[in-house]
This record gives sequence, C-alpha cells and structure tokens, in this order.
Amino acid sequence: MPVTLVEAGPCFVTQVKKDTGTGRSGIQIGFEPVETKHLNKPQLGHLKDLPSLRFLKEFSLSMGEEVKVNRGDEITVESFKLGDIVEVIGTSKGKGFQGVVKRHHFAGGPATHGHKDNLRMPGDIGAGGVQRVFKDQRMAGRMGGDQITVKNLEIAAIDAEKNILKIKGALPGARNGLLIIVGQGELIVKKKVEPVVAAPVEAAVASEPVTAPVEEKAKV
Repeated sequence: MPVTLVEAGPCFVTQVKKDTGTGRSGIQIGFEPVETKHLNKPQLGHLKDLPSLRFLKEFSLSMGEEVKVNRGDEITVESFKLGDIVEVIGTSKGKGFQGVVKRHHFAGGPATHGHKDNLRMPGDIGAGGVQRVFKDQRMAGRMGGDQITVKNLEIAAIDAEKNILKIKGALPGARNGLLIIVGQGELIVKKKVEPVVAAPVEAAVASEPVTAPVEEKAKV
C-alpha cells in the first residue's frame, strides 16, 4: 500500500486574533523549531516566550466562531484518527519556463510535409481582426509553483510519539515541503502550562521582629 509520511507537529499557537468589530478573527500557528540565529529581532520578539519556529501561518475563522485556543497551546496528531478522510494543501514542484506541449499538453504540429521546426510549436493564437490576444490564452511560460489541493485522502497509520501521519497516495510538492492538512472533527490542543513561581522564604518572615540574645555576667 503506497503511503506518504508526513511530520505533522508539534505546532504551537503563536497568536490569537479576536474580532474587535472588524468581523475578522483567526489564529496563527508556528511549525518546525530552528536555531535562534536563523530568526531576526522582530521574529524573536514575536516568539519571546515560545520556541523559535521556522514557519508561521495564519488561519481565518468563520464569523461568529468562538476562539477556543490560547497563545502557547500545542497541536499534535491527537486531532486525527485512523481512517480519517483529509485534504492536503501544498505547493507543486517548480518546473521553470516550459513550452505548450509540456505545460498545456498540446499535440504540436506535424513532423513532415513542409512543417520544418514546427513539431512543438503552439500554432495559431487567435483571429487577427480583434487586434489583440485574449486573456488566459494558453502559451509557453513558467510552470509549477502553484497551490494544489488533494482531497479524499485516508490516514493509514499514526505514530503519536514522533508526530508522523501515514497518508495513502501522493501529496503535492517536493520533499520537505510545507503542507496544510485539513481534517474533520474537533481540534485537540494541549494547553500551555504556566510555571509556578514560589514565594521567597525571606519575605514570609520579614515582618517578625528579630532580637539578639543578651549575655549575662555571673556575679561573684
């Protein structure tokens, strides 16, 4: 059974944007810890109490939808179950500048009968009377690097310890590319644990008066 291994976490909620009358709300999620030297000062300030993360992605919420997560919450593969049907969004591989045969699957021209050097040519691009080329005319150009969504993919296995999903079939993009996995059901998060700061002992006894011992001389 062909499957694709995807490292799906841990992700951290880096920002929560609540609706303040603009009708827009959403959350920002970070992924893939990196060394601090790879981030600039604005990024370090934004993630000052969180791990240093390489990718930051914002997701909008529907109007009126309640925000149930807080900054610092952790998202893992616990939100997925074996057999879930998901859709995966990624960026396709870049192919560079390509011709119409590869980019648009044109048949090309005949190889003989007076058609010299026209085997992979595009041919006619429209009538001459309109004095222009219509928009979206299929021509040679840059190919790939587009957002691709693949739907109806099944989760074949889950490795909770390593946060790895095994998804049936092929996924868009090159290896080590960034993917967005959209599942069904409720999102499960691990709440951020705030550190408990113990009160110093000196502050608890400072209000009590301290008296020094008095030495008495023995009388002869």
